[in-house]
Amino acid sequence: MSKQEEIKEEEIKNEETTSQVEENQEVVEENIKEEPTAEELIQVEKDKFLRLFAEFENYKKRTTKERIELFKTASQELMTALLPIMDDFDRGLSEIKKAKDKELLKGMELINGKLKNTLTQKGLVAIEVKAGDIFDAEIHEAITQIPAPSEDMKGKVIDCIEKGYKLGEKIIRYPKVVIGQ
Repeated sequence: MSKQEEIKEEEIKNEETTSQVEENQEVVEENIKEEPTAEELIQVEKDKFLRLFAEFENYKKRTTKERIELFKTASQELMTALLPIMDDFDRGLSEIKKAKDKELLKGMELINGKLKNTLTQKGLVAIEVKAGDIFDAEIHEAITQIPAPSEDMKGKVIDCIEKGYKLGEKIIRYPKVVIGQ
């Protein structure tokens, strides 16, 4: 081999060695960049912990709120079942008032009073609706519309057909009303 060929081979080997060294340096630099420091690891773990803690606190608040709501409306099904009985009781009392038997009326009024007091203590409240009140679709349920007896009764409640009730803040039965047209 000639000296020129040897020099060329040597240069080629040097170039290959140089390129391999550069590649190794890049890989080492990438490895260094890929491995986070201890402080970064601690920060990541702190962040995970804070997120988990916040999620748990939100869970506790949500379940507490749901439990309170459940206690408030736990008797809603029973109250809803008792409402038609209360309506029948009121209709019966109005018929007894027409009769001459005052002792029967007195006894029935006592029973009615006790029933209503007991239900009021449990959170049931009647929604008061009077003739002449402004109709509100959020609170009232319109059964029918009739021609208003006077101009000022248009869009107002003419008569209440069935009482409405609230249990706490929740309306469990809307009052059924007739409105003027």
